[in-house]
Amino acid sequence: MVFIEQNDNVPADVSLELLSRARELADNLGLEVEGVALGYGLQNWLPNLGAYGCDRAYALEDERLAHFSSIPYTKGLVQIIQKHQPRFMLFGATTTGRDVAPRVASTLQCGLTADCTDLQIGDHKFKKRSYQDILLQIRPAFGGNIIATIVSPESRPSLATVREGVMKKKETHSPPTCRVIQESCPWESGDFPTEILEVVRQAKNVDLKTEKVIVSAGMGASSPESLKLVRELADLLGGEVGSSRPVVDGGFLHKEHQVGQTGTTVRPNLYIACGISGQIQHRAGMSEAKRIIAVNSDPEAPIFDIAHYGIVGDVNQVLQRMIKAYKQKL
Repeated sequence: MVFIEQNDNVPADVSLELLSRARELADNLGLEVEGVALGYGLQNWLPNLGAYGCDRAYALEDERLAHFSSIPYTKGLVQIIQKHQPRFMLFGATTTGRDVAPRVASTLQCGLTADCTDLQIGDHKFKKRSYQDILLQIRPAFGGNIIATIVSPESRPSLATVREGVMKKKETHSPPTCRVIQESCPWESGDFPTEILEVVRQAKNVDLKTEKVIVSAGMGASSPESLKLVRELADLLGGEVGSSRPVVDGGFLHKEHQVGQTGTTVRPNLYIACGISGQIQHRAGMSEAKRIIAVNSDPEAPIFDIAHYGIVGDVNQVLQRMIKAYKQKL
């Protein structure tokens, strides 16, 4: 079961990503995929979730649910879980998912793993007990220095929040229609202790998830001259500027440019890593780019382990030559 997060009746990308991954996991187990959405006016778009592998969706509709509110959302989700007993429950690791998932886990006394970067189905043995076909919840731990696999084999359901962008959103070519089932919940006035008077949303200036070309700067390309070259190359290629975390922490670029474990997970057609050493925290956010070009003065830099093309040399000189070569082809 996947919690379908929505804003103004537009499902969040992370929910569609989770449905796609849930479909793959369910097929391995011979199970069905269910979604649950709370809001108002859900019938207009819930049937379309079949395109992402959802077999049926439970709709909890109430005018007071048009915007997210922690207490009524938790009550509705708990009721649906108790009624339909899913084996696994997935949430996006968004501000909404991180709010409601722990409340649901606490109410049901279930295990919850936060900020997963991968989900698998497998077996687990502990002492003399063996567990088959349980959810393996994979996430970075200890500051990203290790990748931990977490299990909660005796939890029903096992709950997990999953980072945005780490799962591929897969839409089928001939989408089936998702069956929508209307549900009800006995909300009381006390379940709505707050009233939303106004909603203000600010659009992102940079959305790396949608970019096809990203030119990223690491500390080896954080000087004003280097950043100017990075921006110029990104503009020439019709892309956007990305960065590693140290560049953001150093105040050279804004957080919205950060790629990696604590930034944005991206899958562009082309990713050019400029002066980025390639620590695991950064690689976790860009390793699935279709083509990776790494530019670094250190031939032993870990970024070369995943790069399709590697250039060892001074970042500024290499970028100048790349820009010159591209301009000559225009």
